[in-house]
Amino acid sequence: MGEVKPTNEKIEQLVEPLLKKGSYYLIAIEDDKLMGWILLGASKDQFTDKMNGFIYELYVIEEFRGKGVSKQLMRTAINHLRQVGYSEVRLSAYAKNQAIKLYEKMGFNIKTVTMSLPL
Repeated sequence: MGEVKPTNEKIEQLVEPLLKKGSYYLIAIEDDKLMGWILLGASKDQFTDKMNGFIYELYVIEEFRGKGVSKQLMRTAINHLRQVGYSEVRLSAYAKNQAIKLYEKMGFNIKTVTMSLPL
């Protein structure tokens, strides 16, 4: 979540509606240890009303970072979304998120930019 650590209540408010609409988690496990997860589902383009696959969340537990877990979760999620019939996958990321390098290596391009002005 960028520089913000959300409360459990806030996480539930954000994730529960996605799960009710059919989004789902894929998890990475090795030797019965949870290494990370990815939340994927659908999202409607606000201008075209076209439905796209969407990656809502990607997280790798610190001790497993740098071992290719993120890349494997991304590849698996993209393949799942392709198999369901989506022709495009989108995601959002904070500008300082280190994962942006991974997303770009996997072929993602910047489509929109959200800007902020502190007051």
